[in-house]
Amino acid sequence: MSTLELPQGPTSPREDAAKLHKAFKGIGCHPSKIIKILAHRDYFQRDLIQQEYETAFSEPLSKRISSELHGNLKKAMLLWILDPSTRDATALKQAISGPVPDLQAITEIICSRSPSQIRRFKEIYLSQFRLYLEKEIEEVASGDHKKLLIEYVTTPRYEGPEFDDVLVEKDAKELYKAGEKRIGTDEKTFIRIFSERSSTHLAAVSQVYQNSHKHTLEKAIKKETSGHFMKALLTILRCAENPPLYFARILRKSMKGIGTDDSRLLRVIVTRAEIDMYHIKTVYFKKYGKTLKDAVKSDTSGHYKDFLLTLLGPDHPL
Repeated sequence: MSTLELPQGPTSPREDAAKLHKAFKGIGCHPSKIIKILAHRDYFQRDLIQQEYETAFSEPLSKRISSELHGNLKKAMLLWILDPSTRDATALKQAISGPVPDLQAITEIICSRSPSQIRRFKEIYLSQFRLYLEKEIEEVASGDHKKLLIEYVTTPRYEGPEFDDVLVEKDAKELYKAGEKRIGTDEKTFIRIFSERSSTHLAAVSQVYQNSHKHTLEKAIKKETSGHFMKALLTILRCAENPPLYFARILRKSMKGIGTDDSRLLRVIVTRAEIDMYHIKTVYFKKYGKTLKDAVKSDTSGHYKDFLLTLLGPDHPL
């Protein structure tokens, strides 16, 4: 469920484009006016605004945002104006192309998305950057982590709610045999099952595993694997079981301790605001005893803070 607050009545993309242009003009732009418009428009409205802006002022809105805004506000706003699939493709490219590839971000984006979402952002990645995502992964990842990511972005998976009880039991047994029952881990079995099975199937496997062995599959993964490979498996499993809880944990980690991981924080808020941020906020409060808005408020500042808080919407009774 989205946390985006939209205007009560219809809006005019042409008027919004004109207001944005006015906010950019003169000595210094007015970020608060830009936030007031763009943070209260859904993707379809933002797309129409961009079309109107480029038609009227002969430059892409993204180019003007890039030249007028700064820091984390600019990064967040440039992601926000994109459609969800282009946003994922862009975030992946940024993570892959940095001075040091951001394997954490690459893992989070790929392993938390559905097969249809992966298919769409792969197509956009190829069309925009003229590169196959699989080849890019080959360049920056390694070992079992690389094998899992490549299998995960190339293997078709069922997205429906049904699953086969017999196959669930079989997979739970195979994962036990591949990990805890033997000396040394059979990573190939983990990669095959986690890349081929649907989310509902994996959630069922996790439940059967716990019933059979009196501890969780997550605990077994932590015991039997390590590094980015472990994190990728945990991301897939946690998103299969409870996506809002997964993202609540990621947001908590981005703000915990000294300093804020702003790239992680803004990426999650921007990408989930129109999907399930309402549920993420609810889970966050129940798990950490503090509203997500209060956490963001204490860890960010300025117009960047205002933008993120606007995307998070009002606090609802929890």
